Amino acid sequence: MAKIQWDQEGKRFYETGVSNAVLYVREASKYGNGVPWNGLTAVTESPSGAESTPLYADNIKYLNLLSAEEFGATIEAYTYPDEFAVCDGSAELIEGVTIGQQARKSFGLCYRTVVGNDTDGQDHGYKLHIIYGAQAAPSEKAYASINDSPEAITFSWELTTTPVAVTGHKPTSCLILDSTKLTPEKMKAVEDKLYGTEDEEPTLPTPDEILNVIKQVV
Repeated sequence: MAKIQWDQEGKRFYETGVSNAVLYVREASKYGNGVPWNGLTAVTESPSGAESTPLYADNIKYLNLLSAEEFGATIEAYTYPDEFAVCDGSAELIEGVTIGQQARKSFGLCYRTVVGNDTDGQDHGYKLHIIYGAQAAPSEKAYASINDSPEAITFSWELTTTPVAVTGHKPTSCLILDSTKLTPEKMKAVEDKLYGTEDEEPTLPTPDEILNVIKQVV
């Protein structure tokens, strides 16, 4: 049996950054084609639930019941795609004229984070994060006068999610692909679906469909 060793060379991992965001607005029973989300600055994933409710019997703690776990997030950006307007409760009356307080469509979101370590730095790898069934809550927009310390407005939205089915597992609202554990060929096959190719539109596959894509790559 090998003795445990800490902080070995090449094993000091970290995760940073957020980029390559893609928005998929849900249309009826499926997600529409993906569009790039430029200016995304932060995604804060906020799982909740899984809270313990202790039960007692025979003068001892008998067992713990855990509540259902939910997935939420906060996204921040300097701007957002025109396609996101319907997810933010806006509707266009005619080109250039919009109104608020409308029904909000659900959407999917894909973004990329960097995986680094002590030997390769930020070139070690990356992760693709996919969020399903998201809905955005109304957000505050603070406009201020331009002054000698100008700042761009940052938009922010709180997200709640509705999980999607996964064969053999409980439904989920998030899926993560790790390039340090999947081959480049398998990552590319999934990215071709998410980002599109010269011949195919960018789409948001379900977790089961992503698994099938990965399994088909030798």
